[in-house]
Amino acid sequence: MDQIIIQARVRNEQGKQVRKFRRQGLIPAVLYGKKTENKNLWINDKEFRKAYLEAGENTVVQLKIENGDQANVLIYDIQRNPLSGNFSHIDFFKIRMDEKIETEIPLEFVGEAPAVKEKGGTLVKNMNEIAVKCLPADLPSELKVDLARLKTFDDYFKVKDLKVSDKVELILDGETIIALVTPPRSEGEMMELNQKVEEDVTKVEGIEKKEKKEEKEKA
Repeated sequence: MDQIIIQARVRNEQGKQVRKFRRQGLIPAVLYGKKTENKNLWINDKEFRKAYLEAGENTVVQLKIENGDQANVLIYDIQRNPLSGNFSHIDFFKIRMDEKIETEIPLEFVGEAPAVKEKGGTLVKNMNEIAVKCLPADLPSELKVDLARLKTFDDYFKVKDLKVSDKVELILDGETIIALVTPPRSEGEMMELNQKVEEDVTKVEGIEKKEKKEEKEKA
């Protein structure tokens, strides 16, 4: 894959001026890292969306600043407007290609678990990403979890079952369980669960009636 490039320009505006540039389709951002002076930047929204869709948060991208500076970075953090979902701020973390870094890699669950399909069990995912340590150039875009290994309720997919390059170190213990399948509830368990729910509802109704009665007596 060709290296992804994100264009940026220096941001000097603050306060109310920021809103003006947001309306012009620019996103405020900051660049920081070890032995690096923080730089406030503007990023074009449309260009960033395209780059982020391709790179995500665990692919090295090249940040090119209009003043001629450039840096290899990770998209370390993004913030979105809770109402519109639009990007509201971006953090870029500058890295050195000759230094190992630790970051989270997403897990991609592939296939179907026979214990779910044939035995009616429920798939349980204990994590959706995993911490790794390696050189930036060796970062995998994702790691696959093959659910076909889960044939019975006694089968587990563990960290040690992930297929990774010998250049990538997994931070978690190899015996850590990533996914498993739990057996379906028996009729007795379902009846007991329904009874418990009904009892809880009755208790809540009883409390509400008691509170209304007390309020009425006080009135």
